[in-house]
Amino acid sequence: MRLLILSLTCLCATAWAAEPAASQALKATVQPSAIKQASEAKAEHGKGYVFSTYFAGETFGTVDALTGVAVIEPGQEIHPPHVHAEEEYLMVIEGSGVWSLHDKELPAKAGDILYAAPWDSHGIRNTGTVPLKFVVMKWQSKGVPVPAQPQVSGRN
Repeated sequence: MRLLILSLTCLCATAWAAEPAASQALKATVQPSAIKQASEAKAEHGKGYVFSTYFAGETFGTVDALTGVAVIEPGQEIHPPHVHAEEEYLMVIEGSGVWSLHDKELPAKAGDILYAAPWDSHGIRNTGTVPLKFVVMKWQSKGVPVPAQPQVSGRN
């Protein structure tokens, strides 16, 4: 009995001592709490758009996370409607255009938000006369397995 108690005590002490190191290692591999100035965002210039990435990578609860701001010139889009495994929110903060969701088009204006579940076809295009600006947040949860991509013809 003494040996069992001694063994359990050693096991608990070892686990307790190792926990802070494991916790510190986890914190070192994920995005820490931070504030990024607009001047620190990485800007990608494409045909008719600028996409500024603020945070990308892994957070405490997510993988493949992405936050950014896009500015699309009139008559342009970053890419055609598309699908991906990550969940995503888009919020128009300036300008107007057209949302694409499930191959249907709806007007997009400042203050509108789109949520795209995994593998749902979605996109946005600037159909206005001034630049369209939107914020994007995209991620995959660490605790939820990536859903299988549905086999639906005609989806991209």
